[in-house]
Amino acid sequence: MRLRFTKMQGAGNDFVVLDGTAAPITLTPAQLQRLGDRRFGVGADQILAVERSRTPGVDFRYRIFNGASGDEVEHCGNGARCFVRYVHGRGLTDKTTVRVETVNNVLTLQLQPDGRVSVDMNRPVFDLARVPFDATGLQPLAVGGFEQWRIEGVEDHPLAVLSMGNPHAVLRVDNVDTAPVATLGPRIETHPRFPRRVNVGFLQVLSHDVVRLRVHERDAGETLACGTGACAAVVAGIRLGWLARRVEVQARGGQLLIEWPQDNAPVLMTGPAETVFEGEIDL
Repeated sequence: MRLRFTKMQGAGNDFVVLDGTAAPITLTPAQLQRLGDRRFGVGADQILAVERSRTPGVDFRYRIFNGASGDEVEHCGNGARCFVRYVHGRGLTDKTTVRVETVNNVLTLQLQPDGRVSVDMNRPVFDLARVPFDATGLQPLAVGGFEQWRIEGVEDHPLAVLSMGNPHAVLRVDNVDTAPVATLGPRIETHPRFPRRVNVGFLQVLSHDVVRLRVHERDAGETLACGTGACAAVVAGIRLGWLARRVEVQARGGQLLIEWPQDNAPVLMTGPAETVFEGEIDL
C-alpha cells in the first residue's frame, strides 16, 4: 500500500497529515505506528486525518491518532492549527475560518493574515467525572478559586485537574529545566486515579502573563509543545490566582498565546503551523 502524506509541525509538535476527503482512511494501529515511527517510518507525535464532515454546518471531520500507539485520541490543539493550514493550502477550502468535528467536539479554526492560526479550544471541563479523575477519599486543597489534589505516591506535587477535551494534570515547578518530567510524568500519567490516563503539565510561572511549560503526553512521552496542555496550564494558573487572562506560553518548540477572557468563555490559542515536507511511503 502506497500512501501520500504531508509532514507538518506546530511549535515543534509534529504530525503526519493524511487526506481522506476522497476516500476513507482505513489504517490499522500497526500501520499508524509505522507512520509515527521515527526510525522506520516518517516520524510524528500524532497522525492527523482530514475527512469529509458528517454534520451539517461543519466543514471537515478531524481525526487524531497517537503516533506511538496508533490509538485514536480526543484532541490536539497544535494539530488543529496544522489542520487548517493543510486544508487551506491544499485547496480543500477557500475559507480562512473553518469548523471541524473531532471524536468528541466541534472546533473553530481561523487562519490569521500573519500565517499563524487561532483555535477556539472550547470551554474547559472541571467536572472530575468527565475528566475523568477519581477523587474518592481525597481532600482537595483550596487555592484561589480552584483546588489542587494530592494523590498517592506523588503527594509532594499537588495537581490541578481539568479537561480540554482530553485529561490534564498541571503541577507548578520552580524551573522546568530541572523538573523531573521523564520520571514523574509517566507515574502521574498511569496513576489509577486517572482511568483513561492523563497528560501532565509542568508549569513555571515567570510573571502573571508569561510562563514556561513542559508536557508529558499520554503514550507519546514529552513533546516539544502541547496545545491542549498549554490551555490547561493557563486555565489552571488563572483559576489558582497565578496568571492573567492572556498569557504567553514558552514551550521547548516555540511560543503559544493562550487567552481565556472569562470563566464561562472558550479558551483561545494562537500559534504557528508549518509544512515540513511531502512524500510517499509504502505500508
